[in-house]
Amino acid sequence: MLNLSVFLEESAKRHANKEAIVFNDTRLTFAQLNGAANQIANGLKKAGIQKGDKVALSCLNIPYFPIVYYGILKTGAVVVPLNVLLKRREIAYHLKDSDAKAYFCFQGTPELPMGEEGYAGFQQADKCEHFVMMTADPTAPSPIEGTTSLGMFMGAQSPAFATVQTRPDDPAVILYTSGTTGQPKGAELCHFNMFSNAVGSANLFHGTSDDVGLIVLPMFHSFGQTVQMNANIYLGATSVLLPRFDPDAVLGLMQKEGVSIFAGVPTMYWALLHYPGADKFDLNKISNTMRVAASGGAALPVEVLKEFERKFDVPILEGYGLSETSPVASFNQMEYERKPGSIGLPIWGVEMKVVDADDNELPSGEAGEIVIRGHNVMNGYYNRPEVNKEALRGGWFHTGDVGQTDEDGYFYIVDRIKDMIIRGGFNVYPREIEEALLTHPAISLAAVIGVPHGQHGEEIKAFVVLKAGAEASPEEIIAWSKEIMAAYKYPRLVEIRETLPMNATGKILKTNLREDG
Repeated sequence: MLNLSVFLEESAKRHANKEAIVFNDTRLTFAQLNGAANQIANGLKKAGIQKGDKVALSCLNIPYFPIVYYGILKTGAVVVPLNVLLKRREIAYHLKDSDAKAYFCFQGTPELPMGEEGYAGFQQADKCEHFVMMTADPTAPSPIEGTTSLGMFMGAQSPAFATVQTRPDDPAVILYTSGTTGQPKGAELCHFNMFSNAVGSANLFHGTSDDVGLIVLPMFHSFGQTVQMNANIYLGATSVLLPRFDPDAVLGLMQKEGVSIFAGVPTMYWALLHYPGADKFDLNKISNTMRVAASGGAALPVEVLKEFERKFDVPILEGYGLSETSPVASFNQMEYERKPGSIGLPIWGVEMKVVDADDNELPSGEAGEIVIRGHNVMNGYYNRPEVNKEALRGGWFHTGDVGQTDEDGYFYIVDRIKDMIIRGGFNVYPREIEEALLTHPAISLAAVIGVPHGQHGEEIKAFVVLKAGAEASPEEIIAWSKEIMAAYKYPRLVEIRETLPMNATGKILKTNLREDG
């Protein structure tokens, strides 16, 4: 028997009075966090929630998230974390698609009225029976008349609870994919998927209970949830929560709290690297306490990695994973050689290979689709039997990512299959062009897409953000690109922008760029 909430229960025994969660002036010990989660579990039991029921959760990186998350798990129910940026129509879709019976939603802020949108979505989901508003002030009533606040829900509930026993292959979490193609699908991850990946993540970074991890990656996303929150709770390490990425706040917390582990997506490292106010912080102190930084979610440009390490004197380990793989599949591991630009080697117990369109394994150096099997691979997409047949064919999860290996077995991401551009019959991978553009002295960020073209099928277009104070025209960038790239690769179209659109996890939204043309 195995229930993912054992992470919290064991740490509450071993590190009862140690700080588990730090958020502004709030500091919760492991014993307090476990007691609050038990109150949630008792409230859910009273509401009739049973083992296997789905319970949705919309919450920023604040203490409510781990409290409710582990409370749901303790009942044997399945957590369905939702992106905090979803609107009412999208929330209703997720509640219906996951068969959620209850929904915990944070009140939000005037700029992000999550509670208002959440309740409107809940009202459209007939089978979702319970709505709980997590108010910004824990003692305040719900701002929506007739709805239950978290304070009311927890009420006089006992801080003790006998956790419902679940089997390792029972579902623990349903994580929804971003839905870049079609409607979002829920990846059903079992207790053992999540357990083994969190333990594996902790081991990857040689984590101990002395570590302090800064969590700015959204905990509703697999990266922040497994690699940081669950791994920290398992270790008995302290989690410092930040609801929204801001370079000033990140560096301030690193200095104040003595952060030893940081994880982010490439755009976060880019923002920290180019933050003009960085020098007001004690970068030596930050470097002395930071042991390691991790990057995932998208390919980290080698130039960004080198410049960041030069400035902050902190090694960045790049890895790879997907929601469907809990998420970690491979990493540049501390025991082995680190190869900048690589996503490293498969983690313990996981197999990866590169295959052609007929699922035949390709030799090193040849690009094809990355496929994965191991303890980290999901049970399947929730209620999507036909999609699962294709995605999990032959016992391997087909990622949709194009990659290749080198002679040492290290993996490299080339691009997403769906992002590949076919120009005049030639396959062009945007990431290769983006990496090249970042070597231009005036360019700090780049994204490349294909746009329709009558003669060539697709033409290559680059969206670029210039470095502060730098100047370059589209024509100059095109001419420069022509000198360093093959004729079929260099962008014929360049658009200079102040910013590029990003989602809640910091990924550049190429779908939006395609819509803009």
